[in-house]
Amino acid sequence: MRAKLLVLILGAGMIACPLALDAVLAQDSPPLGLPEVPVPPDNPMTQEKIDLGDKLFHDDRFSTTGDVSCSTCHLEDKAFTDGPLQVSEGIEGLTGTRNAPTIINSAYMTSLFHDGRSPSLEDQALHPFVNPVEMGLDNHDPILDIVRTDPEYVEAFEEVFNVNPDEVTMDHITKAIAAFERTIISGNSPFDRYFYGGETDAMTEAQIRGLDLFQNKGRCVSCHLIEETTATFTDGRFHNVGVGINDLIPEVPDIAKEFVAAARTSEQVDEEVLSDPRSSEMGRLAVTGDFDGIGAFKTPTIRNVAVTAPYMHDGSLPTLRDVMVHYNNGGVTVEGNPVNDFLSDGIRPLNLTDEEIDDLVAFMEALTSPEFEHLVGSEVYGGAQ
Repeated sequence: MRAKLLVLILGAGMIACPLALDAVLAQDSPPLGLPEVPVPPDNPMTQEKIDLGDKLFHDDRFSTTGDVSCSTCHLEDKAFTDGPLQVSEGIEGLTGTRNAPTIINSAYMTSLFHDGRSPSLEDQALHPFVNPVEMGLDNHDPILDIVRTDPEYVEAFEEVFNVNPDEVTMDHITKAIAAFERTIISGNSPFDRYFYGGETDAMTEAQIRGLDLFQNKGRCVSCHLIEETTATFTDGRFHNVGVGINDLIPEVPDIAKEFVAAARTSEQVDEEVLSDPRSSEMGRLAVTGDFDGIGAFKTPTIRNVAVTAPYMHDGSLPTLRDVMVHYNNGGVTVEGNPVNDFLSDGIRPLNLTDEEIDDLVAFMEALTSPEFEHLVGSEVYGGAQ
């Protein structure tokens, strides 16, 4: 039986209140342009579990300071990011090395975090609680103490998982959070209505030209996939696109050897990549120990990309135009640092004109779902341009 999903979508006759999650409507199928949400067999979706996950996601008691929750870096009114921050802020204003990706459509991801160090939403939910620069707990025991004694949680966990308070584990907690996150689904963009819905006037002329560039001269579709009936706009793979690693090129061999030589637990990798910029720029290498992963990061979805600035794993590119210029120059940052051919994953200049870059940016705006259209060009994000 197809799982019921809570989807962030505005359809015919629906009331425009998409960011109030308690008002999101249940659907039997995903929105236009997106495939059915994959749900693990051991974590089926129920409304009660989703509601519990929502509560856990927004509970700031799960941090050492009592003022940081999952939602601190993934705010509904900022398209489930933390807005214009280059890198996220955790307890006591501590900053890490990575920009907070949106969790919209994260249900389709086959790995989580920019370097893919987590294989599932359930596993991903474990990590921020105990990262020193995020929520800062030494271990998960304080969370278990809260949910085993809070009357509302006691009742909810018994209803959802049929467990007594002392039987609640982090597995139950992360399954509930993951179930909630799988409901944050957003499609039905102008692109979807044009490409999949046959609405010829859903996109502007500039956006249509941008789509052609995206699929052809710009070569964007090589990594940001568009399929016959759906588009998640990611290949799920890892690529070095010349961001961050450029500044470390003389040091890369030594840093990489150093990282590979010392065996690290997943918790140590978590801490190191968020606290040490040099380790952070190693990208996929930090996870796999494979030198082919040096400087490689996961291809992000670009749905709603116009409202999720700044860009790249380190938030170093403020606008979509900066991103387009970076790729147009063959992987040269806006500061002009050259990319080492050995490290750059084969990026070559695109030779786009300024007008073509404008059209590509316009197309990116056409990937915005109705519930986030009011954020396009918003001063909160410095504008899409």
